[in-house]
Amino acid sequence: MTTHFDPAFETADRQSDWKAAAPFDAWLDAAEDLVELWASATARAKVAPEMVERAEAVPGDWRLLVLMEDWCLDATSTIPPVAKLAEAASNVDLRVLDRDEHLDLMDAHLTNGTARSIPVVILLDGEGVERGWWGPRPADLQAWFYGEGQTLEKEARYRELRKWYARDRGATTVREVVELIEKAGGAGGVA
Repeated sequence: MTTHFDPAFETADRQSDWKAAAPFDAWLDAAEDLVELWASATARAKVAPEMVERAEAVPGDWRLLVLMEDWCLDATSTIPPVAKLAEAASNVDLRVLDRDEHLDLMDAHLTNGTARSIPVVILLDGEGVERGWWGPRPADLQAWFYGEGQTLEKEARYRELRKWYARDRGATTVREVVELIEKAGGAGGVA
């Protein structure tokens, strides 16, 4: 699925959703499922300095509003590095909403127009206006998952998915989110 950028997003005011969301650390402290995995994934998460530089080169303030649940394995592999990006870049902030408590927002960001797949990273400008979104997986992985991955039994498919995430270490997700910020900010990028 990856990134979605459409000028029509510029009419979606998500300020109230942003205010309702928790900072990543507070959300993490409240997690009940996969607690050890979240802790280790967050401790290992890194972001390349050039990704921070690219994000900071985009004028304005940017907010990443994440829809996810603590039981989501895709989220444990993708969101900790994105949180590190937000922590490192002076013009990026990140907050989290639980998907199941915000189904109206989730339903505005369905995968393939039908699935409530998570995580979803909704990009807001400094005024809280939606400018695009990313999710639920990096583009290449999502294409594999719905293509060649469908030829595998479910257990084997998810084993390959986890291997991909382990090799990538969140780098592709961070790059795609930075590209979305660049596109929204008019700084080039490919969203």
